[in-house]
Amino acid sequence: MAASTTTTPPLTGTAILRRSVRRQRTRMIISTVFLCLHQFCETMVPVAIGLIVGRAIDTGDGTAMIISLLALAGLFVVLSYAFRFGARIIVVAIEREAHMMRVEIAGRVLHPRGVRTDLVSGELLSVSTSDAEKTSWILDVIARTAAAITATLVSAVALLIIDIPLGLAVVIATPVIMFGLQRAAPLLTKAAKAQQAEIARVSGMATDLVGGVRPLRGIGAEDAASARFFASSRTALSATMKMAKANSIYLGFSTTVSALLSVGIAGAAGLFALQGRISVGELITVVGLSQFIIEPLTTMSRLPGVAAVVRGSADRLALVLGADHVLAEGGSVATPATDIAATGIAYRSLDGFDLTAAPGELLGVVALRPQDGEALAAVMSGQICEDDYLGTVTIGGLGFGELGLADARRTVLVEPHNTDLFAGTVRTNVSAGRAREDHELDRILAASAATDVVAMHERGLDHAVTDRGASLSGGQRQRVALARALSVSAPVLVLHDPTTAVDAVTEHSIAAGIKELRHCGDRAQTTILITTSPALLAVTDRVVLVDDGRVVAEGTHHHLATADERYKGAVLR
Repeated sequence: MAASTTTTPPLTGTAILRRSVRRQRTRMIISTVFLCLHQFCETMVPVAIGLIVGRAIDTGDGTAMIISLLALAGLFVVLSYAFRFGARIIVVAIEREAHMMRVEIAGRVLHPRGVRTDLVSGELLSVSTSDAEKTSWILDVIARTAAAITATLVSAVALLIIDIPLGLAVVIATPVIMFGLQRAAPLLTKAAKAQQAEIARVSGMATDLVGGVRPLRGIGAEDAASARFFASSRTALSATMKMAKANSIYLGFSTTVSALLSVGIAGAAGLFALQGRISVGELITVVGLSQFIIEPLTTMSRLPGVAAVVRGSADRLALVLGADHVLAEGGSVATPATDIAATGIAYRSLDGFDLTAAPGELLGVVALRPQDGEALAAVMSGQICEDDYLGTVTIGGLGFGELGLADARRTVLVEPHNTDLFAGTVRTNVSAGRAREDHELDRILAASAATDVVAMHERGLDHAVTDRGASLSGGQRQRVALARALSVSAPVLVLHDPTTAVDAVTEHSIAAGIKELRHCGDRAQTTILITTSPALLAVTDRVVLVDDGRVVAEGTHHHLATADERYKGAVLR
């Protein structure tokens, strides 16, 4: 057994948010300055109108009126451009940060060492898109909070200048309101996190159902799958409704309190004007400020709810970015050997499993229980942490932990039974990023009996393939995937049920093609076929029979087909 995997230092949602702020601090600061300037100018509009009334209209000074109107126009120009620049800069910062997080999540998920997480593919998709986007909103939250605080402070100062009690009402009431609303933030965060988790789970289930719709139809399980999705969707709906209810109560309370504060200030100002404590111009200013202050107070009251969503998304990002790698870094030893051995393997349904494949051997493995074949393919792939199973898997006498990770991947390729194609063309799927001449691809396509996939389409190798190969039939997808595995020309290739979606004639063609491509002449490539196909097993050098998690018989296909009833029942049924 190799040493255990290295542990990644814990990463929290708070740490992710702080890092986002650090990475975009320049844009965020510039945007915040512009937005604060915008709110300052917005606050000064009622102040300016009050001054115009008091110093130009009341006095009948035409010159003062013209100057005041020009100044007011300049104020509107400044506040308009300040908002435009501030909003544009913060949107750029948000989108850049969201992009960086999406790339980071994708890199983590696709890392050669894997990532240890309980999230399914659909949930990972939700984390890398929706949650990454929402986490980047922290930049907007900070900028808008600063702008709202600026507007509130400027309004309070203006009111203090006009009348101290009016200013004190804002200065004292605002922190009290914010403190009360902030007490509800943890509850909103908890509700938001639960809602996002349920939605991501349902999204993941929907992705899996869409991807497996054909097999579901084949076994008549559409109704059961629909019922399961309906139940999960109802759970997600319930979580969403709870979040919506909490938000509605929160926003209703905050809006009511803000409006009452505004009405109270305006009412008090009217009373003071009747008493002669303030002038008509000052009354207009106070009324304008009392109406305007609702906006920053409402903004500040809503931000804790948005921050709750942001924090919930950041916590979900931390589940992936802070997760440990599945595999250890491995050594730096390279091996030219192509023999592979599994000794004393205990993993899932395997129990004391032993298997060896000599260099250049074409070995068949017949698993009477499908789960044994799946477990064997998983262990031999090198994708399972060596701490998660007992026993050893060696290549040329070296364990996966001793080999360099890249060398282990180059040496052993396991093509699983359930595999996907990528959006692109037949050529890009078969070559898998490697430069291949057409004549090389023709040999590989012939070996996998996929030449008809190319021949039947006008564009040939450049025929378009949609995501997951949905534009191809099941048999075509399986043969193109087999061609992709063969094109890698790995020294050790493990194929798990590579012909379940093709007819018997095509199976014989594929069997002969694999034999010729990998085992004719002086090639020393090793191939392991986990299958019950008689056509594939007939071309193997040796076959092992696996039952109850261990090897129970071995020999040639012909020998086992005549001497072992269990083998005969599984293969010649």
